[in-house]
Amino acid sequence: MVKVRPHKGDRLRRPLNVVAAAVLIVMTAPIMLVIALLVRLTSRGPVIYKQKRVGLDRRVDRAGSKLNPKRNQDMGGRIFTMYKFRTMYHQEEGAEKQVWATENDPRVTPVGRFLRAFRLDEFPQLFNVLLGDMNIVGPRPEQPEIFQDIREELGNYERRQQVLPGITGLAQVSLSYDSDLEDVRKKVELDLQYLRKRSASEDLRIMLKTMPVMVGRKGSR
Repeated sequence: MVKVRPHKGDRLRRPLNVVAAAVLIVMTAPIMLVIALLVRLTSRGPVIYKQKRVGLDRRVDRAGSKLNPKRNQDMGGRIFTMYKFRTMYHQEEGAEKQVWATENDPRVTPVGRFLRAFRLDEFPQLFNVLLGDMNIVGPRPEQPEIFQDIREELGNYERRQQVLPGITGLAQVSLSYDSDLEDVRKKVELDLQYLRKRSASEDLRIMLKTMPVMVGRKGSR
């Protein structure tokens, strides 16, 4: 594991993300209520979709040393439950295989397609920020099985787990949907670039860039 040096702005990043999340929850509460009604009325299944994702790797200290080398299984980070508005047709528990969603995925409902286009399905992750699972800004968390596959292909992939994952990030405001491993590689490089220059001001800059991405339907999830 490569050492990630503490940044002088690290102590300000978490409070900034929490305050921003709380303000956004208040501001978007009416929108989230409308979205919840649309999801409920247009397709069968729960309004909120819960999915396991790989989060912060607390087993690694700032010097890169493993804190608990005897752990039976290395998942790459702490597994947490991420919340989203459901955008796909409902499947029974356990019937869904962990695969990447594609831009024109047939599993996506008509309402879900609209929500995905403008990233409105991500709003419930603001509560993940308050719970301490995520920040607003950080590398996007991946599903455990997909994480393991990518880690085998890209040796530097797990370095992303040295900070809390985010709802948005430098890679998301810079690049579009993944179509192959090379696209993932480019996003990882941007994630690592973010790790090197992370600060409260950088988080704020990315937050401000996220709104034009949402409205212009650019970038990726």
